[in-house]
This record gives sequence, structure tokens and C-alpha cells, in this order.
Amino acid sequence: MNEPRLNLPEVTVSELSSALKRTIEDAYGYVRVRGELGKVSYHGNGHVYFDLKDDRACIAGVIWRSTALRIQLRLEAGLEVVVTGRITTYPGRSQYQIIVDTLEPAGIGALMALLEERKRKLAAEGLFDEARKQLPPFLPGIIGVVTSPTGAVIRDILHRLADRFPRRVLLWPVKVQGEGSAAEIAAAIEGFNALPERASALLPQRPDLIIVARGGGSLEDLWSFNEEIVVRAAAASLIPLISAVGHETDVTLIDFVADRRAPTPTAAAEMAVPVRTELLLDIASLARRGLACWRRNQDARWGELRSASRALPKADEVLALPRQRLDHATAGLDRALRTNAHVHHVRYSRIAGRLNDRLLGANIERRRDRFGNLSSRLRAGIAANLAVHRTHVRQQRERVGAFGERANRAVRQLLATRASRARRGGELLAAFSYRGVLARGFALVRDGKGQPLRTAAGISAGTPLEIEFSDGRIGARAESSPASDATSAPSRPRGRRAGTSGQGDLF
Repeated sequence: MNEPRLNLPEVTVSELSSALKRTIEDAYGYVRVRGELGKVSYHGNGHVYFDLKDDRACIAGVIWRSTALRIQLRLEAGLEVVVTGRITTYPGRSQYQIIVDTLEPAGIGALMALLEERKRKLAAEGLFDEARKQLPPFLPGIIGVVTSPTGAVIRDILHRLADRFPRRVLLWPVKVQGEGSAAEIAAAIEGFNALPERASALLPQRPDLIIVARGGGSLEDLWSFNEEIVVRAAAASLIPLISAVGHETDVTLIDFVADRRAPTPTAAAEMAVPVRTELLLDIASLARRGLACWRRNQDARWGELRSASRALPKADEVLALPRQRLDHATAGLDRALRTNAHVHHVRYSRIAGRLNDRLLGANIERRRDRFGNLSSRLRAGIAANLAVHRTHVRQQRERVGAFGERANRAVRQLLATRASRARRGGELLAAFSYRGVLARGFALVRDGKGQPLRTAAGISAGTPLEIEFSDGRIGARAESSPASDATSAPSRPRGRRAGTSGQGDLF
């Protein structure tokens, strides 16, 4: 059995942890590790904590916020990655961990697995349904392009639009790969949707179509268009959107959610607008066909009109009978007017004969008599109504006076009753008060605290006393105790006095 080595120097827990930290950091420094992500936790302050494992071991990992902003991938459990960082210890939990400086997926297989998992998730939400996709306009007035301003993509799109049908183009410059590119692409799509429908002094007009374009590249180069933030921004766009990312063989998640997918940026420009010369030829052909149809229609109408005109009667034949009726009416018009004027003159004379001064005067007298009678009846009614109201007011005044007398009597009676009750209460209080007993010659004895004494047993010699009579109070002090008084003072017989009628002596 090994004996404990008591001669070893003592160290604190902090000193031991610091020594182990220095040993591990000096021995390993920077390392490059490949493994599978286990539990991944995004902290609120931007740091990322995770477990890196294989089939036999596990190590904790930390990505500080400044490093996490440079990582394009959304870390998830099960993703195989290669990390580079420093090995250190965390004394608070007695564990070693790796502080990550760089992180990248371990091969194309990990990215494809992550891509398929994200694709299944977004498809389950219905973002790829054909029913929610919009039809792009036939000839957009303004086309918004989201791409890099320095690449060949924007030049190809502008050149193809100029060849087919020149349109106004709004370019929203973004980074198409690298750190922060996904956020810029999503912000560009949302920014186009936020523009006003009509141009103002500060903001241009909202485009009728959006093209999100990028040239070809590897899966890592095109990964920004697989980010969830970009896919959701394209799905939420109210403006029809065409995706033209990579070459024809390149497929990204934005292609599934876009309203149309173009194999190349040039093909996106061809989808956006028709060929102007072909439209002009179609319009000219339609104009020639329309003119020919109109001429044939006019010729047919002229033929029908000529046929119908041959079947119609002449104008003189149609107007002959109405003209004759008009002539007969014109001939009898003078006679009819004179007859009508004579009839009205006769009626006027008959009515004027009945209207004279005497008739009008009689009518005025009847109306005057009628108004006089009505005035007399009105004055009589007013006088009668006033008399009735005076009588009613006098009766109510008398009634109120009677009520007042009754109230005064009731109040006097109530006051008398309350005074008698108060007087009886005072007499009863005086009868029950101990001061009446004091007035009959008795005295009330209190101790030094002012409490009344009912027996002599609680009084000792020298106790201060207060004796209350009917006319005041005096102080006293006990000279002896009740026990000594009982032995020294002769007892007084308790016999009854003669002639006291059975009542004992008070003293």
C-alpha cells in the first residue's frame, strides 16, 4: 500500500487549473479537427456552443460572435465539418475545448445532405407549390435586377434586353457569394417590394419584374442562394421573380420558390421581354388582316343597304297622307281659335257679373262676425281657466299650511318625548351611580394605583390609600394589617339593635 506523500507542496484549485491550461495550450496550440456536429446551441449574444464528435470521442467547441458572423452555414446537428482553432480549458467545468477560428463542411456530401434536409423542410411548408406562383408580365415597364454590379451577368442581361426589347432596368448591387451575401440578396428582394408604385423625388418606381442572377460556380460558391433567408424573401415577394443562378445544370433552392427559372442570366432576359421586331411584324400582320376584314364587312353592308333601299317606298309616297292631314288642320285652325276665345269670353262675363261690391262686403261682414265670436269665446275661456287655476292654487296653499302645522306639532311632540326620555335616563344613571352611596355617608377606598379595594385582605401596613367622600378625596396610609387587627381589637357582637326592624348596624 502506497503511503501518502505529505511533503508535496500545496496548490489551490485555481493554480492547478491555470497550470493545466498552460500545459495544454503550449503542447497543442492550433489544431485542425474533423468530426460530426452534435448538440449545437446559438447564444443570444451571438456566440455558438457545440459538440464535435466521432464514433469514440467528443470535444466541446466554442465559436465567438466575431467568428460566427464569417461562417456562411447554419450549423445543425449531424453536419460533418472541419474546424481549425486553439485547444484550451474551461476551469469552471473542468473540461477542455476548442476555440474555433475557421469552420467548413467536410466535403460536398455534407453540403448536399444539408441542402436536401433544408429542401424537405421548405417543401413541407408549401413554399414550392405551383399554386402560389405568379405569372410574369408580358411586357414589363421596369425590370429589377439583383446581382453583382461588376460581373459579366449584368452586361449579358442588358445586352440581351437591348437586342430583344429595350426596357428600363433598376440594378440593386449585391454580393453574390461570401460573408453577408445571403442577407444582401434577401434585403434587395424586400427592398424592391417596398418601393412605391409611383416614382417620387426620393424613390424610383417599383419594378414589374425581378431577376435574381449569378454566373456559374461550385456548390460552395452558389450556397448563398440556398440560404433560408433568401428562399423566404423570394417566396414573400409580391413582384413576379425569375431566378437565373448558375448554369443550366446548377440547381439552388431559390429556383424552386421562384415564379420562373431560367437556365442562364441571358435566358432570364429572354423570358422577361418578347422580341420587339417579331411584335412589330405580328402587329403589322394583324393590322393588314383587320383592314381586309373591315373592307369585306363594309362591302357586305353596302350590298345589304342597296338591297334594302330598293324595297323601301319613295319619300313622297310616305309623306303624302300626313301632308294632306296637315293642310286640313291648318284650314280649320282660325275658326277653332275664334270659337275658343268666344267661349272663354262668355265664361269670364258670367263670373264677372256675380262679383260686385255688395257681395264682397257681405262676405267680409260674415268673416268679421265669425272672428268676433271666436275672440269672445277665447277671452271667456282664458278667464275661466284663470279662475280655476286660482282656486286650485288657493286649495294647494291651504293644504301646504295644514301640512306645516301638523309637522310643527309632530316635531314638538317628538322633542318632548326625547327630553322626557333623557330626563328619565339621567335619573336612572344617578340612582345607579356610586356617588349617591357616597352622599349617604359612605366612602370609597382606592389603592395607590387608583383601583377600588373591596376587601381588607389585600392591604398591608404602610400601603398608601386614597379615600373618596361625596365632597372630595383625601390621602391615607394603612397603620396595620388585617391579621394584627383581628388579634388586638375585641370582636364586636353581631347582634341586632333593638328597634332596627332587623337591619344591622352599618359600622
